[in-house]
Amino acid sequence: MTGKARRVVLFGNGQMASFAHAVLTHDSPHEVVAFTVDDGHITDKTLLGLPVVPFENLESSHPPDAFAMHISVSFRRVNRLRAEKYQAAKAKGYELVSYVSSRAYTWPDLTIGDNCWILEHSVIHPFAKIGNDVYMGSGVHIGHHTTVGDHSFLVGMIAVAGFAKIGSYCFVGIHSTVRDGLTIADRTVIGAGSTVLRDTQEGGVYVAPPARMLPYPSEELPEDFR
Repeated sequence: MTGKARRVVLFGNGQMASFAHAVLTHDSPHEVVAFTVDDGHITDKTLLGLPVVPFENLESSHPPDAFAMHISVSFRRVNRLRAEKYQAAKAKGYELVSYVSSRAYTWPDLTIGDNCWILEHSVIHPFAKIGNDVYMGSGVHIGHHTTVGDHSFLVGMIAVAGFAKIGSYCFVGIHSTVRDGLTIADRTVIGAGSTVLRDTQEGGVYVAPPARMLPYPSEELPEDFR
């Protein structure tokens, strides 16, 4: 589910952008033709053999009637950086393409917004709805009748049960679990390995107990560990 083939300019010049270039090149009909960032953030005029163009005058070299875009930046400032660039690109008139891996599992009724990114082995059940500018890493499970709000970032290996609601500008860390029927309020941050069993508060930060080191070395573990 990637839409018709387009020539695409990626916003970003970091790891997310180079990753997006590789994925779109090998698993989509799109052709990445350039990168763009704000002029003050250009560190090299080329990336992966393609030009890095100042976003301020992108329309001159890559007009929106001939090129599409995808915003390929991370969750900085609880996704607000990505949302700002998303809005700026739309204001310039660019179509923002979405990517759904050919190895993701979805159903024909899937509703998905623009500038979304859904990686391999993700499973999205029937009646789920995904908003605009949503990132889902590898192996994300979205249960039936669940909704995910705009500008949210779900890292890999997450399980969200059915009838849940993930708000906008949320971050859900790797290997987290959200119980069925819950509401994850806007701007919630859920740390890696967390199990969420109750609705969250808007802007709340929820973390799991980190691993702790025991007061003896691995050589002293019981026999069945050695």
